[in-house]
This record gives sequence, structure tokens and C-alpha cells, in this order.
Amino acid sequence: MTFQHRRSAGLSFLYWILAVLLIASCASLPDPTPAVAILPVLPTLTPFQPFADPVIAEQTPQPEATFTPYPTRYVLAETLPVQVQVLPPSEASPLNIYNPLTGLPVSDPSFLQHRPFAIKIANSPDYVRPQSGLSLADVVYEYYIEWGDTRFIGVFYSNHPKMVGPVRSGRYFDEHITRMYHAFLVFKSADPRELSYLQGSDLKDFLVIVGFGGCSPYFTGPYVRDSYNNQFFNSTKWAACADKKGVDNSAQVLSGGFFTEDVPESALAVSRIFSFYSIYNYNYWEYDPATHKYFRYQEANDMINGRPEAYTPLSDAQTGLPVTAENVVALFVPHIYANTYNAHDQVFNIDLVDYGDAYVFRDGVALPAVWHRAHEDQPILLTTPDGDPIYLRPGRTFYQVLGVNSTATQNGSDWHFVFKTP
Repeated sequence: MTFQHRRSAGLSFLYWILAVLLIASCASLPDPTPAVAILPVLPTLTPFQPFADPVIAEQTPQPEATFTPYPTRYVLAETLPVQVQVLPPSEASPLNIYNPLTGLPVSDPSFLQHRPFAIKIANSPDYVRPQSGLSLADVVYEYYIEWGDTRFIGVFYSNHPKMVGPVRSGRYFDEHITRMYHAFLVFKSADPRELSYLQGSDLKDFLVIVGFGGCSPYFTGPYVRDSYNNQFFNSTKWAACADKKGVDNSAQVLSGGFFTEDVPESALAVSRIFSFYSIYNYNYWEYDPATHKYFRYQEANDMINGRPEAYTPLSDAQTGLPVTAENVVALFVPHIYANTYNAHDQVFNIDLVDYGDAYVFRDGVALPAVWHRAHEDQPILLTTPDGDPIYLRPGRTFYQVLGVNSTATQNGSDWHFVFKTP
């Protein structure tokens, strides 16, 4: 049974209930506001500019208040506006083609004449940094895998890097990204439960796995390290492999987001966005008004044995550039264990379907939001709690995937998210 078939019956019943709740909820609801903790303002860290010397800043962790959910207000998928689309060159003017994932114009239409890649990129152990290719992805998701670690899955559409990685193993969550972007899933094997699930699904022809077949363009990296963290993917060679294997690598009609350079109105300022996943993996983004970008800082040490919270800039070994994003989005998503066996091993099903709370950060402002995904073959749509579309700044979007019980607090213009699951 396909992913869509498993959910169609439940969604039809859900939408009937949501329609009733929508009518009831429109009576009188307070405006959604983020939870605010009254904490002393911390000193501003030195902004990370391109090619600057690495800066490691230390600070004392602050207590976090409980996240306050938004009022219950549902928006049915049928009432949402249509997102920006890009058509194959045969159906659209080459002079008016935009990358639907970034909102940026495409100078060469051939860039979009293929399926995107959804590539798993390691973030742990620490020695895999700097990774290769993160600054060339159009969209990146970071999510919790297990035992305190996170991993990236980058979506590459307008760029074909020669070296992406280190490529690491797949998870159940990767199905969502693969379907949303009609992508090839590039990963290094997986837990037997997850691998058998992916290979037994209708995605099986779009799995690009290290060591599977004679034409997967993986190679060993130039680093002296264990082989498991030294496998990289050359996306420039995949088109020939796909043709040889006879898999569909044709242009896809993709829906993206809404984009504008106009800065939305918001009374909520942001200078830094902290995401604390564990004492082993935490990060923040710092906004630079001069470039309209958020610069990524990663933990500099594990917070064990009394070691303090500390950070260092994250860069890209492929380009030599800092890892940046025009938009940072915090998503609150259910993290579910299918059974006690999976719970014992921390094998999560992250359920990126239907709707949930979110925050959108762009141009130094924060926007309370709701994410929606009613169809498996479309990316999420971001709206205000009232259902109006939220426009992103043209450029890269980086999603921080958090559990629904995660906390969100505001300390001046610093925002803190602490990952938690039931």
C-alpha cells in the first residue's frame, strides 16, 4: 500500500472534523504570540563574516520556559493558494524561469532538466566538519536521528556539486523529502528496518545507495579517517548513470514557496536563532543585515564534564564559504515510535504530514507560522496562523526540524529552541 493510500481515508475524515473546528474556532481567538522568557540579555557574539578567523564564543546556558502552542485554528488544504511553479522549458519561456525552491532566476534552463537530489550529509562525529556541498544546496533540513545527534538532508536542484558529503545513512524521515521534491535519495545504506521499508516502497527506483550497482558515482574522500565517514557523491556524473540504469531522470514540475524581497511587517526582531538538540549537538544562526543572510555556527565542544556551551563557524569544504541561509524555519513535527523495539533504538518516524506550528525567520524578523502538507508529492506550505501565505526571501531555506514538545523562548532578539520529544 502506498504512502498516499495509507493516509487518504484518514485525511478525508480529518478534513470533515477540521471544517467543524474551523467554524467553532473563528469566534474569538487571541492573537498568536511566542512564549517569552524574561532573561538577562547576553552579550552579542562577533558576527561571522566570510573568510574571517574562526571565533569561539562561550556563554552560560539559560533556563527555558515552556513553549506556548498557538490557538487552535485550522486551514483546509483546499482553501490554500497555489504555490509558485516552474515548468519545463517546452512549456515556459526561457526568459522567465525561476527555481521554485529558491525563487531565484535560472540563467540556464538545462539546470532544471533533471530530478533533484536529496543527499544525506553527516553532522556527527565532529571531525566530519567542514562538510562538502552544504552551501550549494537549495533547501536543507536538519533533524534529530538518535542518541543526541542530528543529520542534514540537502536538496540540490540548481547546482551539481562534484563533492557532496560525507554521505551517511538513511532514515524514515527521508521519504518525506524524497517525495516532496520528486528527488533521488542519495544515502549510505540504513538500519535494516528502514532500508527494507524504502526498498519495498514505490521509491525503490530512486534510491542511490553507496555500493549498490556498478554506476553510482561515489568516491572515497581525501581525508585520513574511517571509511564510513569518508564517502562522497559526485552529482555531475549521475545523469550518465541514470541513463545507463534506465531510471527516470526527467524534468519535474515542482511547487515551491512564495518569494519576495519585500520585508514583511513584524514586531518580533531576531538577531540569533539557537537550536539545542542535545549536549552533543547544538547550533545557532546569526543574522547579518548587510547581506540579508543568516550565518551558521555549530557547537565547538560537547557539554560534558562541566564544559561550557561554545560555538564555532560552520563552513563548506567544497566552496570555502560559510554556510548561510536567507531563511531559517523552525518546524514543530511529531516524532513517533512505531513500536517498543523502535523506541529502544530511538528509531523515529517523523510525521511531516498534515499541519503544525512553525516560526519563519527572514530579514531579521520572526513570523509565527503554520506549516501545511496535505499531499505527499508537494513540499510544505508556510502560512500565517490565519492562513495567509508567508513570503520567503529569495535564496536558500534551512529548516530546523523539532519535536512538537520542543520549547521556544525569546530573549530580546535572541530566540532559543530546545528539542524535545514525548
